[in-house]
Amino acid sequence: MASTPSGTHGGMADFNIHHGFIEALIRGMRSSFLADSDYHHITQCETLEDVKLNMSETDYADAVSDLTVLTPSGLQSAAINKLVTEFKYVRTQAVEPLATFLDFITYEYMIENIMLLLKGALSGRDINELLAQCHPLGMFKESTMRSIPTFEANAKGFADLYQTVLVDTPVGPYFAMFLQESSNAMGGEVRNVIEEVEIEIIKSSLIKYWIEDFYQYVQKLGGETAEIMGDILMVRADTNAINITLNSFGTPLNEPVMRTSDRKRLYPAVGHLY
Repeated sequence: MASTPSGTHGGMADFNIHHGFIEALIRGMRSSFLADSDYHHITQCETLEDVKLNMSETDYADAVSDLTVLTPSGLQSAAINKLVTEFKYVRTQAVEPLATFLDFITYEYMIENIMLLLKGALSGRDINELLAQCHPLGMFKESTMRSIPTFEANAKGFADLYQTVLVDTPVGPYFAMFLQESSNAMGGEVRNVIEEVEIEIIKSSLIKYWIEDFYQYVQKLGGETAEIMGDILMVRADTNAINITLNSFGTPLNEPVMRTSDRKRLYPAVGHLY
């Protein structure tokens, strides 16, 4: 969980010392965004070669230059890798509280990746195929990523997974919160929770904790960060709540008794609809 930010941030006396270089980087990256004319040209393309040719005249030139076999997924990966490279560079140059703010952005992708690997492990999918589908912003060390699907799909295996791998990840506190809350509600042992609860419900719970934690952090920062990012996170929370409601139709979560207990616990405690 993030610690409470202290002191004032962005003061005129020390802004350039702490954030001047980062601001210059972001301004430069912003100028590389595709313009309306670029998007218009891409919509007129008839082949992937045409798309590559048009992107070669933008800031994506280096990203697509090494693509020999053109596929939609390949172009998408090249664009994402460019974004991830720039994001990681900004993160290495950032100081607090921006560093923690950027870390929070990656936590959602970490949760997505862990859930993908767990779901793939339960269905017996190949680890290399799963790793290829993981988002680069949510990657851990390769040894950690490969160890997640190797645990046995039983109570002891899931307990070992949490205690030896997940607990040491940045999103470990969210897993601890979910396991504790679920074990209290189910009246069982923590080690049985992951085995008995559906993967999508686990994912929704973790995303809820992340949204609430991120929202509290930006509110502690105050100023325009709290106003702008707070509103973005409230919309994200509303989207999550709507998706949970829609996906619960036709499932036990939509039963009258479950609506006020299990389903209600999945809704983030922030948002315009809260």
